[in-house]
Amino acid sequence: MDYLPELRRLEHQLDLAHRAVRLIADRETAHRLEAFAHEIGERLCTLKAASREEAIRRRAYELWQNAGRPGGRDLEFWLSAEREFLRGQ
Repeated sequence: MDYLPELRRLEHQLDLAHRAVRLIADRETAHRLEAFAHEIGERLCTLKAASREEAIRRRAYELWQNAGRPGGRDLEFWLSAEREFLRGQ
């Protein structure tokens, strides 16, 4: 799954919500918007984690295939893919 469009959409919504909170004089409305921004932030974190896991899964599979599809080494390929991912950030 391509998470990038949804990640960008949520980041944009979060930015708009944070900007709007600063402009709203009514405290109750601002509080509701802050709560909404918090929910968006949580969804964004969840989606980022899923995107990261998917990228690592794909790379681990590619490494496994390139190594000739050996059995019993799944953790090795996962950790290698994870290291690559973290270096690329």
